[in-house]
Amino acid sequence: MSSSHLLEQADVVRGFNRFYTHQIGVLQEHLLQSDYSLTELRILYELASRGDLTSADLRQMLGLDAGYMSRIISGFEKRGLIQKVPSPTDARAAQLHLTDLGREILIPLEKASREQIVAMLERLPEPQQKQLIGAMTLIQTLLQGNKDATYVLRDPQPGDMGTVMQQQAALYTREYGWNSEFEALVAEVVAKYLRDYDPTSERCWIAEKDGKVIGSVFIVRQDATTAKLRMLYVDASARGLGIGSRLVEECLRFARQVGYQKMTLWTTSNLTAARKIYQQAGFELVEEEAVHSFGKDLVSQTWARVL
Repeated sequence: MSSSHLLEQADVVRGFNRFYTHQIGVLQEHLLQSDYSLTELRILYELASRGDLTSADLRQMLGLDAGYMSRIISGFEKRGLIQKVPSPTDARAAQLHLTDLGREILIPLEKASREQIVAMLERLPEPQQKQLIGAMTLIQTLLQGNKDATYVLRDPQPGDMGTVMQQQAALYTREYGWNSEFEALVAEVVAKYLRDYDPTSERCWIAEKDGKVIGSVFIVRQDATTAKLRMLYVDASARGLGIGSRLVEECLRFARQVGYQKMTLWTTSNLTAARKIYQQAGFELVEEEAVHSFGKDLVSQTWARVL
């Protein structure tokens, strides 16, 4: 491709950037009526959606100057929006934790922003809405240029739950020698989810690659403040793509958005790959005991983390 043609394409991209920046600016003008700048709101949003982060993490994500970031963080601390907590992995570093007051301030602003986007979409016929979302997804996929582009996460479709049950039963029998007790447990979890599903507090993600279901995870309500992560799995054909970690991240993000304060999960000690994912996501072991389940002597474990 000639350099002149690349320059022409660059001008098209720059033109789109100017157009889209203007569109988003119009949508977000109402946010400037609050006491916070868009940069400050973005920092609060990242802390709410991703959990505790260091100042360095935020600077890298948002491309902010260290001095500017320091002033914002200092102001947030004085107003009680955030607090600094020790990093679980580096005693020399501190992470920024969004307080209850910070969440209270962010929730109505996030709601207003979402309503603005909904209003924009409603001006388009449904086929054009799908075209727009598809184009945005394609742009993100192409520019990411990483292994995430090889799979998609989506909501369940009719028939998916049967596939999930079959794949999990086959996987754990093949890899761990578990008997039909496990398949019965999986069937019970899925049946309860389908019967009692509450979209305001529960969710399932299906991982799909090349038109084939290759993983899933569920988040269900344990009580008013606690979510439970259930039935995380990734098919052997799709391991190494980071799908398991991505599924757990989606669960954590959803749980925070709907107001849960804690998340728990159950596993067994021999599922080492899953346990590593949970540890990296901030879960800690809170209880374990020796049991005989699924035809094997196992160590049952409960893990949890604060959101």
